[in-house]
Amino acid sequence: MKDRFVTSELVFIGCFLWFVLCWIGYTTFARNQAKKTHCIASVLHRHRITWMKRLLYRDHLIADTALLASLERQVSFFASTTILILAALLTLLGTSEKLYQTLADLPTYYSTNLHETQAKLVLMIAIFIYAFFTFTWSMRQYAFCSVLMGAFPRANANEPISKEHQQHVISVAKIVDHAGHSYNYGLRSYYFSMATLAWFIHPILFLLASSLVVMILYKREFHSNTLKVMHTINDPDDNSLS
Repeated sequence: MKDRFVTSELVFIGCFLWFVLCWIGYTTFARNQAKKTHCIASVLHRHRITWMKRLLYRDHLIADTALLASLERQVSFFASTTILILAALLTLLGTSEKLYQTLADLPTYYSTNLHETQAKLVLMIAIFIYAFFTFTWSMRQYAFCSVLMGAFPRANANEPISKEHQQHVISVAKIVDHAGHSYNYGLRSYYFSMATLAWFIHPILFLLASSLVVMILYKREFHSNTLKVMHTINDPDDNSLS
C-alpha cells in the first residue's frame, strides 16, 4: 500500500514537472525564436508599425479607435469568461468528493486519491487566475494606446518623418505589441488548461495532451498558412522604423 502511494506521488510530481516544462519551456523558446525567424508575433509587430505610421497623416482616427476598441473587446470577453470559469472551478473544488467518485467510475480512470484530484483543481484555478491577470493587463495596455493615439503628432506628407515622429510611432506600436503578447499569454493559459483536463482521466493522456498543445502552438505561430500570407504583405513605405 505504501509503495503504491509513493508511486502515485512520483507520477503526480513527474506529470506536474512535465507540464511546467512544456509551458515555460515553449514560452522561452518562442520568445527567443521570434528574434531569429519570422513568426506571428514578429510579423504582426511589423504591421503594427506600418499602422502607426499611417496615423501620422490622418486627420481623423475614428476607424483606428474603433479597431483598437474591437481588440480590447476581444480581450474583455476572455477576461469575463475567465471569471465565470473560476467561479465554476471553485464550486467544483467544494464538491470535489463527488467529482472524485464520478471519475472513479470511468473505465480508463487512473487510480489516485481525493487529495490529488483536489490538487489538479487547484492547478486549474491557478492557471485561470494567471489568465485573468494577463487579460486584464492586456486591456489596460490597449486603453493606454487609446490615450497615446489621441496625442499622436501629425506629419506633413511632403516631408520626411522626423525623429520625434519616429519615436512616437515605435513607442505606440511597442505598447500595442505588449498588449498583444499579454493577450497571447492568456490564450496559452486556455490551451494548457485543456491539457490539464486530460490529467483527471490518466497521467499518460495528460503528458500526450501537454505535448500536443506545444506542437499546435508551434505550428500556428511559426509555420501556419496565416503567417505565410501576412509575411508576404510588405509595407510600400520605407520599413526602416521596424
